[in-house]
Amino acid sequence: MSIFERDKTFAQPVNWTTTFFIGAFHVGAILALFFFTWKAFALTVLLWWISGSLGIGMGYHRLLTHRGYKTPKWMECFLTVCGTLALEGGPIAWVATHRVHHQNTDSEGDPHSPREGGFWAHMGWILTGQAMHNNTKELLPFVPDLRKDKFHVWISKWHWIPVTFLGVLIFAIGGWSCLLWGFFLRTTVGLHATWLVNSATHMWGSQRFITGDMSKNNFWVAMLTFGEGWHNNHHAAANVARHGLAWYEFDVNWYGIWALRILGLAWDVKLPTVE
Repeated sequence: MSIFERDKTFAQPVNWTTTFFIGAFHVGAILALFFFTWKAFALTVLLWWISGSLGIGMGYHRLLTHRGYKTPKWMECFLTVCGTLALEGGPIAWVATHRVHHQNTDSEGDPHSPREGGFWAHMGWILTGQAMHNNTKELLPFVPDLRKDKFHVWISKWHWIPVTFLGVLIFAIGGWSCLLWGFFLRTTVGLHATWLVNSATHMWGSQRFITGDMSKNNFWVAMLTFGEGWHNNHHAAANVARHGLAWYEFDVNWYGIWALRILGLAWDVKLPTVE
């Protein structure tokens, strides 16, 4: 039996709409390599940090999903909007999916476990339409807090507006080179970085804690996701705001939360205990 026959992806019908758009972004990312400028590169790095660190890491993940810290409402809204720029859907679907992952990690009910194939865990579950945002009814029990929040309900419905506006703005200011780099390539790399947390950090790396699942600490994924790759640390204490525990475990997302705390914009920050 080949690896493709074992992977759940290849036993499921493809969602061609989702696959088309993901494919289009990959084509745009490849084209970007032929339109390099330092201006476009600098813009890409800046937007990667805004969407991947402020948005996904600090916002969608550590604040909204796990409530690892508290922040003023305007800051929560700002970080959430930054998260929509990653093109990973609205906060309700994202948060619900991740909470289900923690509830059923690497067991039946996990939306993206490598036990059903590495490609499935990485992006197969998205390409086949199995991502939870395709079935709203399944989301509701896992996000009672966000369902009560008018802003999160609104932005979850209209999450495509900020990223669309950003694309238009980038093109108006920087032309094709900035659009291909800051929009298409940045988004594509950011998606794969997030997907690596679902796949690679449950396949390769080391385990500091016995968590009863396949979660691992992976240096390279951590570098690509601003600290989300210290995944075994995270699964050992999911609601902790700091994932990098050792001095060499660089955790840019934690540094951002630490900065907010220094500025008085974050409090009740949950930190790891000796236990």
